[in-house]
This record gives sequence, C-alpha cells and structure tokens, in this order.
Amino acid sequence: MGKKLRIGIVGCGGIANGKHLPSLAEFPELCEIVAFCDIIRERAEDAAKKYGTPDALVCEDYHELIADPTIDVVHVCTPNREHSFITIDALEAGKHVMCEKPMAKTYAEAKAMYEASVRTGKKLAIGYQNRQNPENLYVKQLAEKGELGDIYYAKALAIRRRAVPTWGVFLNEEEQGGGPLIDIGTHALDLTLWIMNNYKPKMVVGNTFRRLADTPAGEQGNGWGPWDPAKYTVEDAAFGYLVMENGAVITLDATWALNWADPREATYILCGTEKGVDTSDGLRLNYVHNDAQVIEKVNLHRSGAAFFEGKSDMSASDLDILKWLKAIIDDTPQEVLPEQAMVVTRILEGIYTSAKTGKPVYFDED
Repeated sequence: MGKKLRIGIVGCGGIANGKHLPSLAEFPELCEIVAFCDIIRERAEDAAKKYGTPDALVCEDYHELIADPTIDVVHVCTPNREHSFITIDALEAGKHVMCEKPMAKTYAEAKAMYEASVRTGKKLAIGYQNRQNPENLYVKQLAEKGELGDIYYAKALAIRRRAVPTWGVFLNEEEQGGGPLIDIGTHALDLTLWIMNNYKPKMVVGNTFRRLADTPAGEQGNGWGPWDPAKYTVEDAAFGYLVMENGAVITLDATWALNWADPREATYILCGTEKGVDTSDGLRLNYVHNDAQVIEKVNLHRSGAAFFEGKSDMSASDLDILKWLKAIIDDTPQEVLPEQAMVVTRILEGIYTSAKTGKPVYFDED
C-alpha cells in the first residue's frame, strides 16, 4: 500500500489504553499514531511514549490536534458528553473518525454527528467491537442466510451482579448521560439490532432503578472495589420493552449491580420462526427436526473459520480496528454505520425518557 494512515487520539484514559491504542499498534504496516491529546497532559505524554512515533504531537486541546493537516484519522475516546462536538469538529477538519461507544448522550447529538459525516464525506464509525466476536459473526451469517427465519422476539442482556466501575466519570450523569444502560446496555442492544437487521423502532417503555447505589462500603461486594455513594448519580439498573415497526419485540436489561446469580454481558436471546439462538452457555441453537425438539451447541474453537478475517487468534477489538483501517484505505463502507449507532442512541434515550416520565415513548419518523 501507499503511505500509512496517520492517527490522532483524543482522550488517553482507560478505553484508549485498554482498547484503541493496543489494537492500532497491532497494525504498524497500516497506520502510525502521531498525535495524543488529553486534558491531563501526563496521560497524553505517557501514551505517546508507549504507542507514538518519535515526533508525536502531545497536547491538551483537541483543536490543536485536528488542525494538523497531516492527520488522516481521529479516535475519540473521551467521556460521552464530549463525543458529539469533538467528532463533528474532527469531521469538519477533514478527518475520518472512530468514536467510542455510545455514539452520544442524546439522539439529537448523534444525528448531528451522522449529518456531519454525510456533509463532509468522511467516514464515521462507533466502537461496537463485540460484533467481531466469532459467535456473533456466526449468528449474523445465519440470520443473513435466513436460517433463523423471521426474528420476532429478542432479549438483549448486559447484566452485572456487582461490577460497578469506580474510576473515571462512569458514575457522573452529566458526563456520561447515564449508568449501565448507556455504558454496557448499548453493546447488547447494538448486537441485537444488527443481527436482526431491524432499525425501525416504534415505541419503548422503560424503567431505571437506583436501589443499591447507597450501599455502604464494606457491604457492596463490588468487583472493582468500593464505590462512593455520594458520587453515584446514575442508575444501577435499567430495563426497556421495545416494539419495532414490524411488530417484533426486544427487551433490554442492563445492570451494574443487581441481585442476580447468573451475570452475562453483551449477550442476547433471539427467537425466529425457524430457529432460536442464545449465548447463555456458549452458542446454542434450538429448533424442531423430525418432530423432535433439538438443542445444538456450536463449537467455534477452531482456526481458519470462513467468516473470520485475519489471524485466528485475533481479538474482537483487533479485528474491529483492522476492518476500520481497511475501510478507509480501500474506501469501502465501515462495518458499524453511524445511522445504525444513531438508532441505538435513540432507543437508549427513549428508555431514560420513559423512566423519567412514566409514559411510553413513541418514535415518530423524521
């Protein structure tokens, strides 16, 4: 290929260091990370030393980064509140953008991001890397081939028993827009809509709860250590009941803390007219064959699977980044389309709105 893509990172905290930067570093033949921005300069400096080129730009103001005409791509890894305006500014500056999930705090912000990508002709992807897990790619193929039939009921699950994030701004409603629903529920909902290929919601009813957040330290049993109840301004559990325009029903459960003995995250149950799918015990298909009920457990622990691109041991995050880089280099559509992610944000906002008002939210056509 020609020159490498030049990448700039805005936000050098946990999600950048835990996901974006190590995955980008896996493909030195395709890209180089040349700019690092964070409001805490030391974080940007540390990331630059570990992942950057020798002359990498380090700054505290993202405007300085996007003003560099040599930068091709910007990854936005900031709190949710900042996703929309940083992404739009980067697109307007002529950069392709990958924004960490969720797309934005609100549907209006997400829509503005999508419109900016259309207006500028630049690619915009959202960080839903769970689509690249082998089991999800496999189920997506089944759905595309029609082997599941018409999927008319689904359950999207992001249930943690006690795994409240205690770092960063996760507990801050102003910065994040919510708690587990917008944090991990967004992954489960994205997977479900994507496999169903159904992005036309009709209405939603939702409830949120903040019932365990005030549990004192020493009684929380949290996997990441005690949280501060005084700083816990978001829900600890959220539930939504969604009806699509074609009549299909999706329920969404998202929790950080719930007295539930069987936690699971970024999983789903799908019920179609031909087969059902669940991921509660590996990947299982259920159907009727020769007038008998059958449960089939799928073994994906093998190399060289036809649906898998790249190395067989590649992580979902690495594969997501590889496909993103190739979409830019080859000028092909990226896998996570902004118009899809925009619908996810719209539904999440609808659940929060319904929870606050006690009324259903109807999605009118734009």
